[in-house]
Amino acid sequence: MTIINEKFTVNTEGNTDIIDITKHVQNCVYQHELKDALVCVSIQGSTSAVTTIEYESGLVEDLKEALEKIAPSGKEYHHDEIWHDGNGYAHIRSALMGSSVCIALKDGLLNLGTWQQIILMDFDNKPRSRCVTVQILN
Repeated sequence: MTIINEKFTVNTEGNTDIIDITKHVQNCVYQHELKDALVCVSIQGSTSAVTTIEYESGLVEDLKEALEKIAPSGKEYHHDEIWHDGNGYAHIRSALMGSSVCIALKDGLLNLGTWQQIILMDFDNKPRSRCVTVQILN
């Protein structure tokens, strides 16, 4: 088994910024001209996440609203009592969404549906520079 590691950086606005990173991931994967592999996309940081979604403005807003209901930004969290950084909600959202996603590479293409994109979510309460790792297992 061969393991290939690639990475790229994305600057975010924070505050549940949702960014389509599909093209970045494709660029990392397709340069290796592989047929079949497993592609794992992961992000460093406990206030960010990676997943897939249909990346269209209405659904992006729906996701933001759903996360606000589940882990509201205006609520007081025990984390904030300890660290006083006001981002307890960001850690909760990150834990719920997850820091990685694995996608099959089949016949040289990422196995994504027609309306399925890979997204990075930054929940922190300030802009960040996020490092995304793409690990390809062939």
